[in-house]
Amino acid sequence: MAVNWGGVAGIVVFYLLILLVGLWASRKSRGYKDQEQTMLAGRSIGLFVGIFTMTATWVGGGYINGTAEKVFKPTKNSGLVWTQAVWGYATSLALGGLFFAKTMRSKGYITMLDPFQLKYGSRMGGLLFIPALTGDVFWTAAILNALGSTVSVILDLDMTLSVIVSACIAVCYTLLGGLYSVAYTDIIQLICIFFGMWLCVPFAMTNEVVEPIGSTASEWLGTIESHQAGLWVDSALMLIFGGIPWQAYFQRVLSCKTPGKAQIMSFVAAFGCIVMGVPSVLIGAVGASTNWNATTLDLEKTDPYRRSSIILPLVIQYLTPPVVSFIGLGAVSAAVMSSTDSSVLSASSMFTHNVYKLVFRPRASKRELAWVMRASTVGAGVIATVLGLSISSVYKLFVFCSDFVYVVLFPQLLCVIYFSKCNTYGSLLAYIVALVLRFGGGDHVLGIPALIKYPYYDEEEEVQLFPYKTLAMLSSLVTILVVSYSLDYLFKKGTIPKRYDFFHCFVNLPHAKLSQEEHSNHEANFDLKRCEPVVPSNLGGVCADEEVTYKD
Repeated sequence: MAVNWGGVAGIVVFYLLILLVGLWASRKSRGYKDQEQTMLAGRSIGLFVGIFTMTATWVGGGYINGTAEKVFKPTKNSGLVWTQAVWGYATSLALGGLFFAKTMRSKGYITMLDPFQLKYGSRMGGLLFIPALTGDVFWTAAILNALGSTVSVILDLDMTLSVIVSACIAVCYTLLGGLYSVAYTDIIQLICIFFGMWLCVPFAMTNEVVEPIGSTASEWLGTIESHQAGLWVDSALMLIFGGIPWQAYFQRVLSCKTPGKAQIMSFVAAFGCIVMGVPSVLIGAVGASTNWNATTLDLEKTDPYRRSSIILPLVIQYLTPPVVSFIGLGAVSAAVMSSTDSSVLSASSMFTHNVYKLVFRPRASKRELAWVMRASTVGAGVIATVLGLSISSVYKLFVFCSDFVYVVLFPQLLCVIYFSKCNTYGSLLAYIVALVLRFGGGDHVLGIPALIKYPYYDEEEEVQLFPYKTLAMLSSLVTILVVSYSLDYLFKKGTIPKRYDFFHCFVNLPHAKLSQEEHSNHEANFDLKRCEPVVPSNLGGVCADEEVTYKD
């Protein structure tokens, strides 16, 4: 395989462009005095920039490479009918805007985990950070994996170096400028992706070695067998509802100037995801309709899973003219950057604010928090890079990142926003139930065997055909509501003595007064008079100015 020097030049040019824009945008954050402003760009993101950065966050390397891979992949559970990420994530953005964006922005939270820590306590919020971190790390890994696939096609070299360099560039400008750098580079990246991908499609479809995709529909449409219906539904619901509880999404919602604009931004970004996914679908279909023996590439000698994951860059390089290939491969590299920076910023923001500050160091100085955020940004990038180099399938990584978010976080977010009587007891038990039912079903990506064989388990393929992820999510949701509302009734009726309220969810205890700085930091966003948890030092919340009484 010869080196595509035009593609190399394209990637170098796009990398330099993105890096320069990121460094330029970082100047806007120099006046910020603390990390909260850096995380949310001073809550000054307008509608235009917001729409671009929201859409670019979802439309990354994993999105475009993974979609083409799933349409092309000549194996079971593949084809267009199994390519659910395009419409699944678009639906999640629309639902997020409809039911969550306005509420979260109106309350002035700093991260997605704030409502959990305010209601359940800082340590319970720390536990919920784990699935949120898992989602961000696997998302970034999928993106970097996609980049490695692209560069390996262009250079015919090991992809390790290219992945590391790309991760370093994204981490670099994220460290310097926070959300401002991420948002402004997203504008450039999304424009590059849109024009680059759509430019490649007509050239690839009209190449002489490609049959009309309409005549080869049986090769790329795919089928859903009757016994696979549960698996298909489980995956679809996971992408739709598992696409909502993401810090990367809420970071943009919370950075908007107004709640109304946060909603509009979500709706427009949902439409943008559909538009940006279409060229990847077409390229996957083109890959399945190509007589690869008529090209200079012997695709049959390539490992089946390997050739599936790199089908998008293969089509761009071998089925389009050199100039178009230059632009298209550069667009793929831009797509990688557009989500890598968002994910590492998301993970570092939650760790710094919700774990380090509220759990371990409530009185940490602004300087200390700034260094913690920098270190956690680098740490998130390193972990994601290692995973991205270790797992072969882009689509598996891309879908897996929504897995634990769906099972664990979605029911928790729904309850903390819409059910006022939910408490720490219900949240903790629901967390355990979700993990047991989900991990018990096993996982091929992590190499975990199935300890619980749900109905219709396929012994030969070792696949759960029952929608067990949705079962785990619903079980978690029911657990939160039943446990929380039952204990609320029993404690307030006096059936259970108040001395057994270990997490102080129903009994207010004397609480040490906040320092003036802590009080001023939280007073702006939360009403202390409603006896909401302020800076809880235990698993439950307490009211700062009440004696021992039952909460209303």
